[in-house]
Amino acid sequence: MSKRRDARAGSSTGPAVKRSAVVGFPSKEDVLKYISGAQQTVGKREIARAFGIKGDHRVALKALLQELTDEGLLSGNRRALKQPGKLPPTGVFDIVTRDTDGDLIAEPASWDPEDGPKPRVVVREETKSGVKHHRDSVPALGVGDRVLARTERLGEDDAYGYSITPMKRLAKEKSRALGIYRTEVRGGGRIEPIEKREMRSWRVDESSAGNARDGDLVRFDAGRMGRNGVPEARVVEVLGNPDDQRQISLISVHAHGIPDVFSPRVLAELDDLPRLDGRDHTDMRDVSFITIDPVDARDHDDAVFAERDADAANPDGWIVLVAIADVAYYVRPGSALDREAKVRGNSVYFPDRVVPMLPEKISNDLCSLRELEDRPALAVRLVFDAQGHKRRHSFHRILMRSAAKLSYQDAQAAIDGKPSAKAAPLLENILKPLWQAYRVLAKARDQRGPLDLNLPERKIVLDDKGRVADVIVPERLDAHRLIEEFMIQANVAAAETLEEKKTRLVYRVHEQPSKEKLSNLRDFLATLNMKIPHAGALKPEHFNGVLAQAKSLPVADLVNEVVLRSQAQAVYAPDNLGHFGLNLRRYAHFTSPIRRYADLIVHRALIRGLGFGPGGLTDREVDDLDGVAEAISQAERRAMTAERETVDRLIAFHLADRVGAEFAARVSGVTKSGLFVRLAQTGADGFIPISTLGEEYFEHNETAHALVGARTGQAFRLGDTVNVKLLEAVPSAGALRFEMLTKGQRGVTPMPSGIRGQRRARGRLGRR
Repeated sequence: MSKRRDARAGSSTGPAVKRSAVVGFPSKEDVLKYISGAQQTVGKREIARAFGIKGDHRVALKALLQELTDEGLLSGNRRALKQPGKLPPTGVFDIVTRDTDGDLIAEPASWDPEDGPKPRVVVREETKSGVKHHRDSVPALGVGDRVLARTERLGEDDAYGYSITPMKRLAKEKSRALGIYRTEVRGGGRIEPIEKREMRSWRVDESSAGNARDGDLVRFDAGRMGRNGVPEARVVEVLGNPDDQRQISLISVHAHGIPDVFSPRVLAELDDLPRLDGRDHTDMRDVSFITIDPVDARDHDDAVFAERDADAANPDGWIVLVAIADVAYYVRPGSALDREAKVRGNSVYFPDRVVPMLPEKISNDLCSLRELEDRPALAVRLVFDAQGHKRRHSFHRILMRSAAKLSYQDAQAAIDGKPSAKAAPLLENILKPLWQAYRVLAKARDQRGPLDLNLPERKIVLDDKGRVADVIVPERLDAHRLIEEFMIQANVAAAETLEEKKTRLVYRVHEQPSKEKLSNLRDFLATLNMKIPHAGALKPEHFNGVLAQAKSLPVADLVNEVVLRSQAQAVYAPDNLGHFGLNLRRYAHFTSPIRRYADLIVHRALIRGLGFGPGGLTDREVDDLDGVAEAISQAERRAMTAERETVDRLIAFHLADRVGAEFAARVSGVTKSGLFVRLAQTGADGFIPISTLGEEYFEHNETAHALVGARTGQAFRLGDTVNVKLLEAVPSAGALRFEMLTKGQRGVTPMPSGIRGQRRARGRLGRR
């Protein structure tokens, strides 16, 4: 090789190849060795330059490179070695699951099956303190997310070949979905939807069904349309059978990526938890705390006590003690238990099971304030005057012993003069003081004027087979209100103390309604000759005034519904934005660290700020509070959606054999596509397409929350009481479709004027 040629080779993108090392034309091995040593992908020009190939020899080089490509050893026009399982420096990945350690696991969004099994990679994330492994980071991402990410090769001893660091969240993949597999007699099967929006099924050839059996929840890839216009699919993964007893919630668990199995690493820590020796806790076992919870409660994380204030300077005043399980003593920052709790964010409560934030040994044993057993707790001592206004408070890390465990019904019955054998001995010295203190606090609450919506909650009662036996509306008792008010006062005190100590915390914030929502509400109220102040002067009491006016009207439920929809959603945030609904300037969640990570953070902040010993908030946690607040807010919304969807599916299963039956209902939603209705007896939600409403055009009057017949003026409004017939039920999706049996009302809804603001939709006549 000439000196000139050597110089050119040395300046190429790959390593210089000495001519003496190659006899004649380079072999395939020589070319592959050169490419593997290159610092970047190379083309034919760089390869020819490296080997000194000119003229007609370039044709031979092109043929050699094509052979290597055909053999699957090279890829792309710019040549790179094609190695099975190798990932590019950056790529698009789908987060598909969590492993047993709670780490998010992703797969490349596109992959050539000829390159072997699709590789799985562990997810890393960016936080304020830099890049770190996902298991130590804030879970801002979740199962189902699609990301653009950087890849990094891991060591040979790591279970995963690569990790990825997300750079950008992308739109979620729509073709990968969950469904219920149903076998068919002619072979193969079909997949039923689990989402209400996907009211269709997918055909599955026998060769694409894998090991799925009838009723299995599966993850599948939606394919192209088949010969008969039916979409086809391929089963990717079998997740379980929700038709089994008490497994309906399995659909929501997988659909929303809710972690429901504790990893061996987390469970192993349960054998090495800190021992309770009392050195960090003040002994208050002589105080007669009691727990008051639902009848079926398995854990008890709050206890209460009240007595008259003996201070002569506070006549007719009261002292209230609220004790909350000291979860922070056992769940330390950075532990596997802590990381898992952060990933979960909160416990998720389904009618057929609970997915807890913490393992049972903690939630149902060590941190459950069991009757007559010693337990560590954080307690707040609250002093109120005779008008229910707080004079002062103080926090303490204590050792306590609950004197008794009562249900709400037991406690209320005792106060109402019908004490059970268990409650009778507690009536004079424990229960009556609690109720007297509550009545004083209720005065201040009424004066404060929190938002007072009348929204009864339904509860599903299951039989021993996990099927719906009944749907009830539990009675709202003073016992419920007592515990609720005591917990609110404790939460306020926690926020105030942490602000005083200048310790960062996670607030529970609820902002004022947005200007847009207020404008819509104001337009709606105008149709009822009601009004509400503008945003600057708005307080919860103004909403309460509207609700009070509406009680005498036949549309009281409608007004409650519209006022609810005008409200912002409460979230967690490290900045104090106040709590509009409760009409409080500062508010934090302190009272349920067993089931909410936000409360555990507040406990740790109090331990740090007040010097209560081990388990306090670390500097690293303080730095990451923004990410933690965002993540637990997302986890809360995820839980609420999953819980609601599970209730819908259970009720749809319950009603599936009643197609054709008629039901009393109420219009619960109005859209340009049709009406949502809620059944009076079960609370089940269903849809009535606008095309089935009548022989005319219907216009969507957004201001009045109504669909109005263009010819007759007949209207269906939000809140209307109607009769409907069940036409279709898809239990796996929790979807119900109804037919309207009631005629719309005339003359109750003003027609929209002009074209602006109108949404016209065709009825039956237009469809024909």
